[in-house]
Amino acid sequence: TLLAQVDGLGRYTILGESVDDAAGEAFDKTAKLLGLPYPGGPALARLAEHGHSDRFTLPRPMTGKPGLDFSFSGLKTQVRLLAEAHPQPEHRADIARAFEDAVVDTLLIKCRRALAQTGLSALVVAGGVSANRRLRAALDAAGAADGFAVHYPPPELCTDNGAMVAFAGCLRLQAGEQTDADCGARARWPLGTLSAA
Repeated sequence: TLLAQVDGLGRYTILGESVDDAAGEAFDKTAKLLGLPYPGGPALARLAEHGHSDRFTLPRPMTGKPGLDFSFSGLKTQVRLLAEAHPQPEHRADIARAFEDAVVDTLLIKCRRALAQTGLSALVVAGGVSANRRLRAALDAAGAADGFAVHYPPPELCTDNGAMVAFAGCLRLQAGEQTDADCGARARWPLGTLSAA
């Protein structure tokens, strides 16, 4: 999970990022704690639809600090403790809802803070968690209230890393960039180290 200011193709500034688990990873691990199938994010969101938002409350990690970094690993511990204290099946949906609300609120707070700090008026949300309906609704409402535009890929493409990488490649090709066939590949390539040729 990261927040980046994009000033153009290959011009990225990392504003904040996960110091431990990414939001999607936290969704999947929390879903597993609740006995849900993989992929956990969509399964947890479906279960959370049946939960009551006022039954349990989880912290909004790192939102009391001025920075833009994220930390979601502690939420998993909180969910485990809640699940142990309330093992009845009827509480699973409420726990899922508490987790989803905490992640959505945290992402919303950090996105609003990043827009306020940078003065930007548009937010692009991508990756698997961007398919989450509750997150989209919260960001859309904040955009309408605060005057910023929010853009997402279609939900069916949110988890397709191949489509995202192909689109980035198309943009670079349209910009006239070319790479030799022997360029090599990297499994992890930090966004901040990319540059336009």
